[in-house]
Amino acid sequence: MPQDAKPVVAYDFSRPTTLAREHTRVLEMAFETFARQWGTQLTAKVRVLSQVTREDVQVLSYDEYSGSLPDNTCMVLFDVAGIPAKAVIQFPISAALTWVGHMLGGTGAQSAPERKFTHIEQALLDRIMDDAVEDLHYSLGHLMTEPLSLASIHYNSQFAQAAAARDAMIVANFEMLVGENAAAATIAIPAAAILPRLDPLGAQSSTAPPAELVRRQVAHVPVKVCLQLEPITVLPAMVLNLAVGDVLNLGHPRHRPLNVTVDGQTLAQAAVGASGSRLAGSIVSIEEK
Repeated sequence: MPQDAKPVVAYDFSRPTTLAREHTRVLEMAFETFARQWGTQLTAKVRVLSQVTREDVQVLSYDEYSGSLPDNTCMVLFDVAGIPAKAVIQFPISAALTWVGHMLGGTGAQSAPERKFTHIEQALLDRIMDDAVEDLHYSLGHLMTEPLSLASIHYNSQFAQAAAARDAMIVANFEMLVGENAAAATIAIPAAAILPRLDPLGAQSSTAPPAELVRRQVAHVPVKVCLQLEPITVLPAMVLNLAVGDVLNLGHPRHRPLNVTVDGQTLAQAAVGASGSRLAGSIVSIEEK
């Protein structure tokens, strides 16, 4: 085959559906956001530095998905409102017991056995799963609006019937590192809950004017929004001599809301508040420009 020839990939007609490249990218970005959020939540809950890395996203039948898992594993099943199939968060039993051990003050130095959870261990794991589901909803945004409710926990992948064998599942694979313990994890969501909300495959063939297409695309580009104080100007000597315990006098009055900025441009002011377990900013005014 010539070096510049494109590789030929066999099409699998047994697959229930496939993802367009742009749809795959949207899901990859969403699950990448989830990986960062889940790693942060695990660090806070387990009190050990944790990192979750997204590896790949694909569409598999449930039979293919369950067949790719080890026989003994932890599968947490969630009911999806309006859909018979269940969502799954899967990870090794030993990894979960190590997380619980850290939460109870252990060091995680000893390897955990492969066994069912006790009532206390399951209660602690439920708290971790509540945060994971919250992060999942946040990351998927409009792609996953149906609420997820914990249904059951299974310890054998061959007996956990989360969906029919031919049901399409969107499967994301992750690598988890909690302290020095590495483990593989997966999330499987019924495709029927997400695919209808992805943009139609023919969206790129729109006859709208180019300027309108650009505006539509820009509206879906993620941007970083910051909540910050008014900046102050200092001499380089002060920056170079900063030490632990130094106090910087900020020019931001205590009663004034913080600035909401995008790429350094102030758009609004917001008061500090809370939304569930996270800090939040409540918009109090908009910059008129």
